[in-house]
Amino acid sequence: MTYSGIREQRPDTDTFNDAGGCSVELARRFKAGCLKHADRTFQQGLQCQQTNSIMALLSMEDSAFVVHSPLGCYGCCSASNDWFRVGQAHRGQFPIRNARVIVTNLDQQDIIHGGEKKLREAVQKAWSRYRPKLIFIFTSCASGIIGDDVDSIADDMQGELAGTIIIPIHCEGFKSKVNASGYDASFLAIKKYILKDAVKTETEDDLLNLFAPPTVSFADQMEIERMLSDIGIRANYIPFYASLEKIKKIPAARASTAICKVFADEFMKDLRESYGIPFSHTIMPIGTRNTDRWLLGAAEVMGKTEAAKTYIAAEHEKIAPLVTDLRGRLEGKRVVLCGGTGRSFAAAALVDDFGMKLAAMTTTTLDNDTLIDIEYLNSVHGSFTIDVGNMMPFEQVNMLYKYKPDLFIGVPVWAARMGIPTTHVLDIKRPTMGYRNLVYLGNKIAHSLENPGYNRKLARYAHLPYKQSWYEADTFKFIQEL
Repeated sequence: MTYSGIREQRPDTDTFNDAGGCSVELARRFKAGCLKHADRTFQQGLQCQQTNSIMALLSMEDSAFVVHSPLGCYGCCSASNDWFRVGQAHRGQFPIRNARVIVTNLDQQDIIHGGEKKLREAVQKAWSRYRPKLIFIFTSCASGIIGDDVDSIADDMQGELAGTIIIPIHCEGFKSKVNASGYDASFLAIKKYILKDAVKTETEDDLLNLFAPPTVSFADQMEIERMLSDIGIRANYIPFYASLEKIKKIPAARASTAICKVFADEFMKDLRESYGIPFSHTIMPIGTRNTDRWLLGAAEVMGKTEAAKTYIAAEHEKIAPLVTDLRGRLEGKRVVLCGGTGRSFAAAALVDDFGMKLAAMTTTTLDNDTLIDIEYLNSVHGSFTIDVGNMMPFEQVNMLYKYKPDLFIGVPVWAARMGIPTTHVLDIKRPTMGYRNLVYLGNKIAHSLENPGYNRKLARYAHLPYKQSWYEADTFKFIQEL
């Protein structure tokens, strides 16, 4: 069965987007098949799949991007352009430039009469300005609803724009509540338009396809490539800051892996079916346990297991005294976590490295993969509270009020305004992954706990917009089973 790009429609797992409660009970009900699908009768907004499609590819070299949408849709991706600029600085790519993006800016007239003329003009303008090797066209809810024939326009203009591949990406936000579907839409388009005629070439035995999401910092990239290189593996790092040539190199790899477990998992299955390329699918390498699992998984599909085991033992020996020192500063501290599916569960295991206690966490989806991580965390921490939802800060604030943790790990906006010490693991500017960066991250966490003054002062003046009645209500009162 061909994967449609919609995560809710995958045949091999049930996917829940709206749930909450005790981790042990949620895991039990999911395994028993008695967890019912639900919906929120009130929600504060979702990160849509178009956002993730754009983020995944915005740093591609020799590329221009056309967003066929109202202006506000791309406005949600302004952070991606900031990440792109920061990444250039870290990589020494000067002068720093903005991403090459043209928005068709659909308006009321276009919704009535169609926006195909604007799309043609935008693609022509992208080609005239930049002469790129690739032009990606991102659809939107608006262009999908009015039925603009994006594929036909791409096909028509392909013959007109010599030397440029035009790639439509169908990432209308209304198609899926799982924002990782946006990553899948991008990879489906890459397979269809860039690798469409590719055949399995001679395998390069030391080459590993390393799929990396845009939230991986340059320091993390360097650390991960260092670890792989030290056991004899060469990384084809894609699609972040990748080129057309690196994408075309995909079929030559011996195996594939991803830094984030929800970033390219479906695409790696496709590569196995199309080119016979095996893959490793474990967890994001944050913390010693997760880094061990991730590196051993990559090493196994590359035939480097024994080298990896020797290397891991040596790395543990190097960092052990530093981790012990950090554990002395952090042990027993109660933590609430918030992040995407990949990074939140990875960071939750990190909590155990330093002897901290997981009180609650949020994640965007619940499926077979997340169940594995939940059961592991249950074995370490006992029961804790899980909030399954795509960007529901009102529930996050409610949990923080109830649990009053010593530390919050995640996007810190709301927790900081409550006076709680905060740190971030979704950080394009700082290291978080691998053995050496574990020590950096641990020191960052300890520093936040030992220097809480800024957040405490912030809480005196930056009051949140919630009434006391909401803080006292059930966190999950707006989740109703269908």
